[in-house]
Order: sequence, then structure tokens, then C-alpha cells
Amino acid sequence: MSRVSLLEVKIPEDRYEIRLSGSGGQGLVLAAMLLAEAIGADASKSVIQTKSYGPEARGGASKSDVVVSTGEIYYPKALHLDLLLAMTQESLNKYYPDLKAGGTLVIDDTLVSKLPTQDYYGLSFTRIAKEQLKNVMVANVISLGAIAAITNVVGLDALLTAVLARAPRGTEEVNRIAVETGYQEGLALKLKKNPPTN
Repeated sequence: MSRVSLLEVKIPEDRYEIRLSGSGGQGLVLAAMLLAEAIGADASKSVIQTKSYGPEARGGASKSDVVVSTGEIYYPKALHLDLLLAMTQESLNKYYPDLKAGGTLVIDDTLVSKLPTQDYYGLSFTRIAKEQLKNVMVANVISLGAIAAITNVVGLDALLTAVLARAPRGTEEVNRIAVETGYQEGLALKLKKNPPTN
């Protein structure tokens, strides 16, 4: 048995690995924290979030991972990603190799143009944040809404609760709209990509 297949045997089938990636300043560590809190509100799920700080916090590719399972999580770091969010070209280039075959790729097509696959969900998170919500800082929150719609890894209500609980005073409404906008955009894209077969 090869080394890789031994590793695969040890990974529980219900383990779901998420990586939110982009550049420092896009708020992806905060986004991962919000996502983990929203998922963790379901008592039947275990969730762990790990952060990546260091030089990438000042502009290079940065990441934060969320691992979800219905059982114990014995290893907190992501090994084979089920979902990769890439908010920049650099982060896509760096982390795409970690996405497992059949995994879900979500990109910000405002900032990502060169793709290694045709199988992805592309939404303009940064453009929507700037043009529709007049606040580029909520692009990360829009992406969470889209991820919820595309993957069903977390419910809309749980995500809204987590986001609004941490929204700075005075930004609650723009954050609520950001979640709901991302959810609707993600849902529309999912239906377009996978139309009902009846």
C-alpha cells in the first residue's frame, strides 16, 4: 500500500476541509472564524479553525482553514481540501494543488483570471462589495454567503447570526446585506451550473 493511500485511510469520510485564501487585508482569517462559529452552532458538528499569519499578512497569499466533522477531529490542519476559496490569483496558484479531485473551487473573478480548470464557481465578490454595497471590506462576508449557498456546509440563518454577532457597531446592516447578497448570487450560480433535471 502506498504512503498516500495509507493517509487516505486515516481520514474520516465525514471530514470536510475548507480553505479561505487571498491576500493580507481581505479579512479571510476573520471570515474563517465567522464560518467556524456558524458551523459550530450545530451541536452535532465538531469544527476547528487554523490561521496563517506571518509575512503573508502584509500582502502575499494568506489562508485560514476550517475542518468540520461529525466526530472527533484528531488532526486540525487541512490535508485534502473539499473547498477552496481563492480571492486572488496568487492564492489560487499557491493553494489549488491542495484541492482534492472533485473538490469545490470558488473564486473572486474580479481578481482571478487564469484558471487551471473549467470546473469552478466564479463570482465578483470585490466588485459587488465596491459597487453595490459601497464597502470593499465586506467582500469576505459576501463570499461566505456564496459558500453557504453553493455547498450547504452551513445554513443561512446560522451564518447571519455569527456575522451579526461580530459586526462592528454601525455595520450590522451592510454585513447582513453582504451575507444575503452572497447567498443569492451563490444560489443563482449553483442553479445555473446544476440545473434541475425534471
